[in-house]
Amino acid sequence: MADVVLGIGHSHTPQISVDPDQWPNLGKTEQPSPHIPDDLEAQLQLECFREKHARVQGAVKQLSQLLRSTPLDAIIIFGDDQHEQFNDDNMPSVAIYHGEQIEVHPRQQRLGSNFPTLHLEATATEYPNAASLANHLINSLTEQEFDLTRTNQLKAERGIGHAFSFLYQRLWPECTVPIVPVMVNTYYPPNQPTPKRCHDLGKAVREAVKTWTGGERVAVLASGGLSHIVIDEPLDLQVLDALKAHDTRALHAIPRELMKGGTSEILNWVALDGAVGPLKMTLIDYIPGYRSRPSTGCAMAFAYWN
Repeated sequence: MADVVLGIGHSHTPQISVDPDQWPNLGKTEQPSPHIPDDLEAQLQLECFREKHARVQGAVKQLSQLLRSTPLDAIIIFGDDQHEQFNDDNMPSVAIYHGEQIEVHPRQQRLGSNFPTLHLEATATEYPNAASLANHLINSLTEQEFDLTRTNQLKAERGIGHAFSFLYQRLWPECTVPIVPVMVNTYYPPNQPTPKRCHDLGKAVREAVKTWTGGERVAVLASGGLSHIVIDEPLDLQVLDALKAHDTRALHAIPRELMKGGTSEILNWVALDGAVGPLKMTLIDYIPGYRSRPSTGCAMAFAYWN
């Protein structure tokens, strides 16, 4: 029998991995946030970009060290698929990959040569997938009346999506612990799961892990978020406070209309809360990374549960 012994939540935006002077070149929107900070002009200065970039790298390093130092038999990752494995002709709400191997392709190649240079770790081309745990999750979640999509194939031209490859490209390039990608459709309406459904998914995963006989120690990761490309600090802080307090009611009540675009990746963190059970959350840092007017950027957060 196994237990969830570690939870990790992290942003995965390219803003983490480009030089701070390139932040304004990562794209922008003219849509204003309902909560533009009074000191926005100061936050758009290169000196501030550099200070926030340094904090981000410190948080990534801390999570990397934590992962490397924790004995693990498998890692389950909640992440969204942005038309990497699935398109609108077939877009499941929740899908689990249960093949034997994970292929990792260069992210720079996907984004194009004109995109600012990403500073990523050198990775292997293949990593182990925890197929036995994936199959166990599929069986158990089906018994718990979750309707799932399963796939044992990755698109050859894409490899695993960026929400999952971040583990290797930034956190742990030498990772040999097998993973299970749980792809949650946070992005694309109309079949995005609700916050409650995501939380229930996490709880169902936790119950499934308890009956897995292929190992004893499992980590669960939430990849993505928080609010972007329009930053909404009050929303982010509301979510982080609810996660820290394990406030299920508050997590269920996150307004669905705010779960749009990249901000919807908050739902992966909601699923994580369900999966970690009573483990205590430690917030390493929350960094609202404004990069252009009126309020464009990525709010980056890094936390762990143990």
